[in-house]
Amino acid sequence: MDKLMNKKFTVKSLMGYLFMVVGCAFYAFSTVLFLAPNAIVAGGVTGLSVLINILNNNIPIGIISIVINIPILFLGLKYYGLSFVIKCLLTVTSLGLITDLFDLFMPLMTDDKILASLYGGVCQGVGIGLFVRYKFSSGGTELFGRVVSKWTKLSNIPIFVGILDGIIVVFGAIVTKTPDNMLYALIVVFVSTKVSEIILMGLEKAKLCIVISDKSEEIAKILIENSPRGVTMLDSVGMYTHNEHKLLLTCVKNRQLMQVKEIVKNIDKHAFMIINDSFEVRGQGFKDIAGDL
Repeated sequence: MDKLMNKKFTVKSLMGYLFMVVGCAFYAFSTVLFLAPNAIVAGGVTGLSVLINILNNNIPIGIISIVINIPILFLGLKYYGLSFVIKCLLTVTSLGLITDLFDLFMPLMTDDKILASLYGGVCQGVGIGLFVRYKFSSGGTELFGRVVSKWTKLSNIPIFVGILDGIIVVFGAIVTKTPDNMLYALIVVFVSTKVSEIILMGLEKAKLCIVISDKSEEIAKILIENSPRGVTMLDSVGMYTHNEHKLLLTCVKNRQLMQVKEIVKNIDKHAFMIINDSFEVRGQGFKDIAGDL
């Protein structure tokens, strides 16, 4: 049993490192194919590295990013430990070397800055999504923001990261004398965020349905008979009327939502129904709860 567990752990670790390298490749694609050739400074250590490379193109972008990240990693050593820093250093080094390797032979894909921002954001989002999904960090402003939050005893890390990235973007616009760089950077950030969410959450969404009705027993019975999904019934009290109700909770795939709504409407047209998007639904009828690495 122990050997089997160790084997599974080893496979899981190897797959994690493999996807870390894939994430580095996509992030490097973003920098080399789209952002750097079009002088788009999109924030982060990579954006700062692109800016330095614009000022002096004799210094490779990847090497610059490694050099900038090293002191940040030393700052993070106190708070996150040696194993985290070593793992982070591996990612930083891999990303820097892959970026400079691609820069040797990758052609310019487009000189249209809008297209470069869009596709640069897509590639960057895939990279970030894979880093987060497989528990890797590429250091940079995200790690520095965490360290600063520890110093100041404040927990709002996104604000620190946003301020740091914003400074880099604005500085890039000033240095390159292209104020519209800030607009292109916003496109990159927006697209990257959305794509990384897809990598983390998946494309398949489900709907969480909450139904409050005086005919909950009847609705639950019909739902169970006509839907492959389970139904959970909870006791609830309306705090305005103080009347007791039965609350139904079920999670269905998007294509099954209309069937659920029709069943509820036909049984109790006065029912109260809440429908929310749900991500990462795991269990019977959906993805296996143990299916992810």
